[in-house]
Amino acid sequence: MKMLVVGGAGYIGSHMVKMLSRAGNDVVTIDNLSEGYRDAVKYGQFVLGDLADRAALDALFRANHFDGVMHFASFIQAGESVIDPGKYFRNNVANTQNLLDAMVEHRVHHFIFSSTAAIYGEPQYVPIDEAHPSRPINPYGRSKLMVEEMLGDYDRAHDLKSVCLRYFNAAGADPDGELGERHDPESHLIPLVLQAASGRRDSITIFGTDYDTPDGTCIRDYIHVQDLCTAHLLALEHLSKNSRSDTFNL
Repeated sequence: MKMLVVGGAGYIGSHMVKMLSRAGNDVVTIDNLSEGYRDAVKYGQFVLGDLADRAALDALFRANHFDGVMHFASFIQAGESVIDPGKYFRNNVANTQNLLDAMVEHRVHHFIFSSTAAIYGEPQYVPIDEAHPSRPINPYGRSKLMVEEMLGDYDRAHDLKSVCLRYFNAAGADPDGELGERHDPESHLIPLVLQAASGRRDSITIFGTDYDTPDGTCIRDYIHVQDLCTAHLLALEHLSKNSRSDTFNL
């Protein structure tokens, strides 16, 4: 298939581009490089562009006959979203609507959305399943939930089929060593721990001592980036075979 990967120069997106290409798909990446890196796109075609630019999106869709789109171009820092909610609603919601409108106009009907378990808010029970109430506690989570709700409406109105994949913390790196986590500044726990272990930083601080856990520290949910990308491939297969919108926790 010919796939468009939005945000394919970022951490998860670059791993996805590689996996799609290795699976025999023709891949085009569009990224504005605000968070990603051009040299992380080692497979397929790269287009420098922004989802806010509808004319550029239309030109991209006219030049290619995409079978589907995968979207990894959201801002993801929950704390920042509280300080600057407008940034998150502009990029995560309004820019995604631009993308969906371009898909509708150019008759591309399959969309894989990298969502978040942050749409659930504080857990009412664990493990959290897909039927858990959605009550996000920050603008980041709300922006992702808005897109999920928008996708339901676009399905009903335009037959745009989507799979939303909800997860928390991606971690790990490409087994071949070509790709890995690369945030600047680095804010993710596992890379910071590895930096401390390898002597590239003096120490690592763990915050919180009064959680209801055996040692009082926080327990976090992680998924390896390769498993995450495999799930996106399976979601694409699900759409191709069933042409039915769905949502899955990872």
